[in-house]
Amino acid sequence: MTSADSSRRARMPAWAGRNYSLLTAAAFVTNLGSHGALVAAAFAVLETGGDGGDVGLVAAARTLPLVLFLLIGGAVADRLPRHRVMVAANALNCLSQGAFAVLVLAGEPLLWQMMLLSALGGTGQAFFSPAAEGMLLSSVQGEQAGRAFAVFRMAMQGAAVGGAALGGAMVAAIGPGWVLAADAAAFALAGALRGLLDVSHIPARAPGGGMLADLREGWREVAGRPWLWGIVVQFSIANAVVAAADAVYGPLVARDHLGGAGPWGLALGFFGAGTVVGALLMTRWKPRRLLFVGTLCVFPLALPSAALAVPVPAGALCGVMFVTGVTLEVFGVSWMTALHQEIPEDKLSRVSAYDWFGSVALVPLATALAGPAETAFGRPAALWGCAALVVVMTAAVLCLPDVRNLRRTTRKVTGAAEGGQPTPNDPSGGSGDGTASASRTG
Repeated sequence: MTSADSSRRARMPAWAGRNYSLLTAAAFVTNLGSHGALVAAAFAVLETGGDGGDVGLVAAARTLPLVLFLLIGGAVADRLPRHRVMVAANALNCLSQGAFAVLVLAGEPLLWQMMLLSALGGTGQAFFSPAAEGMLLSSVQGEQAGRAFAVFRMAMQGAAVGGAALGGAMVAAIGPGWVLAADAAAFALAGALRGLLDVSHIPARAPGGGMLADLREGWREVAGRPWLWGIVVQFSIANAVVAAADAVYGPLVARDHLGGAGPWGLALGFFGAGTVVGALLMTRWKPRRLLFVGTLCVFPLALPSAALAVPVPAGALCGVMFVTGVTLEVFGVSWMTALHQEIPEDKLSRVSAYDWFGSVALVPLATALAGPAETAFGRPAALWGCAALVVVMTAAVLCLPDVRNLRRTTRKVTGAAEGGQPTPNDPSGGSGDGTASASRTG
């Protein structure tokens, strides 16, 4: 080992191993490109003469295969080497975005072509996300896991904020086609980084009973843990109504009351900045009652919908969005730490797939019903309804003893007991702090 290598290792924290560093760098690259590409795709549709409905169709074309293939993607990622699944998914995303870029640069792409390429991108994401989360959760060990996840999420959120801003500027300067091409290059670079991951520490899967058996086994892991399925159900509702508020009602309120797209974009920027600050906070703060503290921090997710319902001035909305970003990131890091702590390594991707599925399954329905709900009840009432659903679902989850009582521990689940309950490295079956370890996070 050279002196430079020794010096670098001395500067790096113990938990920032090779796999973790590669995963973080790759996630930063892809988030930077993908959030710029979201802006570019919308403007590519508009520049061909499409309207808001066409933009929505292209977005929906990406979401539908994501919902359809997530569970299969989770089973595949627990059966095959996860890094190979991730690289294959990145290759598909690179090719689809590259083809999208060529169509835009060459002339006027047809709507069905853009929808097809977006659907291919969503399919890649469906296989990538469970594999990536499983790989990340298995890349860190010990009591510093929460800090590692906080730094990872801080890198992702910072890239999301920077990518959206950079993408918007690049679309204005050089056009959406080149931004899509840059996203394709980002996927190629990230895939190359992920191809360097070391999976020798992950034990080989024993031969199983096929895809359906894997899916049933993953479901038992979820259904046997009330804290897990409770929070997945909570966020299936919360994510859906928040998506409707942000994607449909937010721009309308901004147009009618806040002065247009500028203030709304600024508010979204403050939310992104809040998530970065929240992740930074979680590099230092390690709440003992992981899910209790995390779930309390979900209540502010109702504030943006309430602020839009009033509506408050743009400055106040920016403050609300910032606070929401901070608190939501506290939940996000706590959720990842709990999954890392409680789920057996060989089932991480399948459990992550059910988590992802719950998070996105109702989003298309909620956004589709947002317009009819506004017509039937009025926009303020619809927004107050969104806020109320977030509060009700979060309060309901706090009624689960498992959510209130799960404690942070350095122990890692190594298997699953009958009925899907975890079996920690404690022969007594307890978590070591008086809390049943069978009780226990996009």
